[in-house]
Amino acid sequence: MTGNDILLVEDEPAIREMVGFALGRAGLEVREAADVSEAQSLLAERLPDLVLLDWMLPGVSGIDYARRLKREEYTRDLPIIMLTARGDENDKVGGLDAGVDDYVTKPFSPRELVARIKAVLRRTKPEPTEQPLSVAGLVLNSSSHRVTADGTELEMGPTEFRLLQFFMGHPERVYSREQLLDRVWGRNAYVEERTVDVHILRLRKALTPYGYDRLVQTVRGAGYRFSARD
Repeated sequence: MTGNDILLVEDEPAIREMVGFALGRAGLEVREAADVSEAQSLLAERLPDLVLLDWMLPGVSGIDYARRLKREEYTRDLPIIMLTARGDENDKVGGLDAGVDDYVTKPFSPRELVARIKAVLRRTKPEPTEQPLSVAGLVLNSSSHRVTADGTELEMGPTEFRLLQFFMGHPERVYSREQLLDRVWGRNAYVEERTVDVHILRLRKALTPYGYDRLVQTVRGAGYRFSARD
């Protein structure tokens, strides 16, 4: 398991250097932040695969930041390992109650930390499936990047493909334009919300000849839903 993006939030330079070196040797990409403010800036640039979070940070504590990350939709599924000198059982329970996935007590060996990171990543980020997505005869194959309707290949642009892929992977749920921008375009995409409407229209146009445009439903005042139900 290599190439995973790890966000390390730790205010002690010596620990950041030691952890960064160990994780780099293990093939993990590490971005470093000394406090919550820096961490937020790095999160806005790119969502990491896992956060290594020190409990005792200046300003906002690590445990409070973990709770914040778990409350926000964009980061609620982000795996978190807490780094701390607090080894008391009540502290560990408090961290786990806040949504932390694992708890590593200082001092720790770099080898152990790498093993714990890989274990959490295996649990929380399974290998992507190559299985095609299928709804009511509409089939999307991510490995071949093709969409077929009753065996006939559909023509659509790359953004429409990503939009359909997201919809088919999350059916029967309503998503606002802002949520679709975050999930399909990315949090840092500098586009307006009406861009979503334009691509929804294009997606429906591609699906219309086969009658599948009805699957992309407008929910007035809320956003869009992908559903085989009328």
